[in-house]
Amino acid sequence: MEAQAESPAIFSVSEISHALKRAVESQFAQVCVRGEISGYKLHSSGHAYFALRDAECVLDAVMWRGTKTNTPLQDGLEVIATGKLTTYGGRSKYQMVVTQIEAAGQGALLKILQDRKIKLAQEGLFDRKRELPKFPTIIGVITSPTGAVIRDILHRIEDRFPCHVLVWPVLVQGPGAAEQIAAAIKGFNTFTQNRPDVLIVARGGGSLEDLWAFNEEIVVRAAAFSDIPIVSAVGHETDTTLIDFAADKRAPTPTAAAEFVTPDHQNLKLFVQESDMRLQRNILQMQERYRLMLTNLESRIPDLPTILLEKNQRLDDWFERYTRSSLMYLERKEYAINAIKIPSVLLQIEKAEQALEKSIQPFITAFSNVFTEKEQSFKWQAMLLDQNSYQRTLEKGFCLVEGPKGIVSSAASLKVMSEASIQFSDGKVRIQPLKEQKTLF
Repeated sequence: MEAQAESPAIFSVSEISHALKRAVESQFAQVCVRGEISGYKLHSSGHAYFALRDAECVLDAVMWRGTKTNTPLQDGLEVIATGKLTTYGGRSKYQMVVTQIEAAGQGALLKILQDRKIKLAQEGLFDRKRELPKFPTIIGVITSPTGAVIRDILHRIEDRFPCHVLVWPVLVQGPGAAEQIAAAIKGFNTFTQNRPDVLIVARGGGSLEDLWAFNEEIVVRAAAFSDIPIVSAVGHETDTTLIDFAADKRAPTPTAAAEFVTPDHQNLKLFVQESDMRLQRNILQMQERYRLMLTNLESRIPDLPTILLEKNQRLDDWFERYTRSSLMYLERKEYAINAIKIPSVLLQIEKAEQALEKSIQPFITAFSNVFTEKEQSFKWQAMLLDQNSYQRTLEKGFCLVEGPKGIVSSAASLKVMSEASIQFSDGKVRIQPLKEQKTLF
């Protein structure tokens, strides 16, 4: 009788899941995987979920919050991820826990950088360029508080043009660096007192990944919208970041940035000295030129005593000529007067008076006759007027009755009056009519 075959061991689901987890984690505790990011999602918790894929397969990956990376992750970016493989029993799947990740090459980052540059340029963020102040009183510096960069800037400013410097310390690479740099630019712009006249954003050299914070949109936009002029001094002369295009001026080094924002006081001193020398030289030249002009004018002016003597001589000549002319004129007038025959003139005047008197006599006689006739006519009319006046009538025994409104011509009118007057030739008498009597007389 054949022996009955042994039955397989029976495991629970959890046991199988834990056994697989131990096997996978022990076998793949430290791996590096190259692949293209797909389905990248940054959760609100801070964890990042994505997949690494190649032409044939897909590997799920998770990167826990706090994992540091210098590479901006996005779909399509080829990366090299370092971490361990593990399983997720809740969904019967395996995944990679990424502890470090970087771009597979600079080509991928350069592609991101070029696309972002085109996008921001189309928005016009690289168009505004302003002149830097020539004599700043306050300079703002945004950089790491430690290292050679800040020391070089401060020393160069002190040597060239000592002025007040405000340093805003920030991270210049790694997570949170871009946010701090953008916040520093905006913060300086909000100052109401001790506001910088110009800003320097600086850091030393490094790889493309090290300088990536200065390529982030948040930093570029903060620089483009700054009211304070900005000088970017990021990396070495051969390094180029997007903040260089948004800044008002790019400096090849932090030391050069300090030179851009400050004048050289030695050069200023030499300039003032040279200007003073030129001014003194121009003043001397001007004085000499005017001295020569005055000398030339003086040579053209004759001697004053000579001028006065000549004028006096001319005046004497004119006086003599005037005296001779006056005497000649008086002599001519005297001769003309003597030539007139006075007796004949008087005789002519007398004859003219007699003729005038003879011609005017008829007018005098006619006027006297008219005046006499008019005088007699006037006397006759006055006599007639006197004979026919009402005064003469009153002297004959008549009288004139007057009331308040004038002459009373009827007894009826007199009855209604309270008072009246009777005028005789020798005066007036006031009366009060008796209304009960029919007649007054």
